Amino acid sequence: MFKRVPGTRDILPGETECWQNIENISRSLFTRHNYREIRTPLLEDEPLFNRSLGETAEIVQKQMFLIKREHDVYALRPEGTASIVRAYIENNLDKQQGFVKLYYMGPMFRAERPQKGRLRQFHHIGCEAIGSYGPGIDAEVIVLADSLLKALGISGYRIALNSLGCVSDQQAFRVFLKDKLSGRLNDLCADCKDRFGRNILRVLDCKNDSCRHIIRELNISGSSRCAECESHFSSVRRSLDALGVSYEISPNLVRGLDYYNRTVFEFKHDGLGPQQDALGAGGRYDGLVKQLGGPDAGAIGFAFGVERLILASGLKAETEMVQPGLVYVITLGDRARAAGVKLLADLRGAGVTADTDYEGKSLKAAMRTANDLKARFVAILGDDELKEGVVALKDMSNSSQEKVRISELTDKIKGSSK
Repeated sequence: MFKRVPGTRDILPGETECWQNIENISRSLFTRHNYREIRTPLLEDEPLFNRSLGETAEIVQKQMFLIKREHDVYALRPEGTASIVRAYIENNLDKQQGFVKLYYMGPMFRAERPQKGRLRQFHHIGCEAIGSYGPGIDAEVIVLADSLLKALGISGYRIALNSLGCVSDQQAFRVFLKDKLSGRLNDLCADCKDRFGRNILRVLDCKNDSCRHIIRELNISGSSRCAECESHFSSVRRSLDALGVSYEISPNLVRGLDYYNRTVFEFKHDGLGPQQDALGAGGRYDGLVKQLGGPDAGAIGFAFGVERLILASGLKAETEMVQPGLVYVITLGDRARAAGVKLLADLRGAGVTADTDYEGKSLKAAMRTANDLKARFVAILGDDELKEGVVALKDMSNSSQEKVRISELTDKIKGSSK
């Protein structure tokens, strides 16, 4: 017997409705903010992620799924931003529209150790706004993410906010960190000792408790930000304050990818556990578009993990195969069965959810099936009903039954659902 690959899962009927609800709410909210959907391939050239995420990023070093075909190396996308920036450049969206607001949904892949809220195939819902350096779009993106969680009924989260500043600010910050951590090098974990020389900002993103304790003792502030970056960050905060969005300034927040600059943020939820408490995150990546061969363009986005949204929301799958408003057609006899095919098609054509028995069950067994499916109505059609041009319509909510002319059945059912 074959089993699913570790770190993946089957999303079964009963669960899919929960996913569809999250997707539908997200689509509605993105559309209201004038974001348009984009769908990019699951497969990209591996160098796209090496260049965009940074060769020292843990995703690149340890977590990418690679596919080698002759001289080509492809990667299953580990995140959505790089693919969308590639699509923005390749399809000349900068020349067609300039500033664009895009949203996406779909699977991502990372070769991680499977655990609660962390899978090898997982799903993101996110957005990217490309073409503006202004702080106003930073605030919009954070407010949009906050609104999405509220629309999904998720509470108990907090927003961590920081500004990494510009390239010069980050360089000054690296010098600061090297000075402060050089005397504590032996106390860092093996990964952070390597990060110290390759990309010291990665130390701030370490999940090791001892490293996190050392970082907390540094009392990092935003003093390395230049005046322009400080002004940008102040403007973002003023907008969030004006809109009543609560947040915590988190100077240690750097995110794990090289492309981030200026505004970065995380939505944290304690219900996911101390080590994996991020529902989602995002930030600015002003240099990425140019780095990948496009124009100078400011950009910002976020992504939520759908599996984590479900964990945080407390939503539970319906294990029963229930279709609201289902009409279950039961036919008795060959002539009635032939007429039932037309009846079923007419109901479905009129927008009514309908099904029938395909196993040749008895009336009693078919009624049990209708009850198991939580059918709203059962339409029984036998030879006697066929002669009269009617069906016996049973309302399963109160067990009442009446004869309804076949030509009037659709209107009767639609009228009862109002």
